[in-house]
Amino acid sequence: MSEKLIIPDEVVISKIYYIREQKVMLDSDLAELYNVETRVLNQQVKRNSDRFPEDFMFQLSDIEWETLKLQNESSSWGGRRILPYVFTEHGVLMLSSALNSKKAIAVNIQIMRIFTKLRTMLTDNLSLKLDI
Repeated sequence: MSEKLIIPDEVVISKIYYIREQKVMLDSDLAELYNVETRVLNQQVKRNSDRFPEDFMFQLSDIEWETLKLQNESSSWGGRRILPYVFTEHGVLMLSSALNSKKAIAVNIQIMRIFTKLRTMLTDNLSLKLDI
């Protein structure tokens, strides 16, 4: 791929949250990584809604959103008129087909590699605990 993407893994990892017992990413964080407006990302998702079942993407409840904001002490998430959508690993993967750009594909590849690393780390950690 001619376009070399340099987003530090730590930046991507910091945008992965654990909600409803799943690792997810916020629509606004993904839009930032893809360099598109959140509105544009969500429009593309709505146009391709059959690609995003509830186990790929869901909207946060008021309580989940408030809890997430409090945990992260971030004021940069203020001003939203609707509750954010979050995407599971499979939803993020599906975004590359909805946002058909070279940048979206490159970012998705990086995110998928990070999800895989996290899963491997968790598996290795569990394996180590069982050995002990």
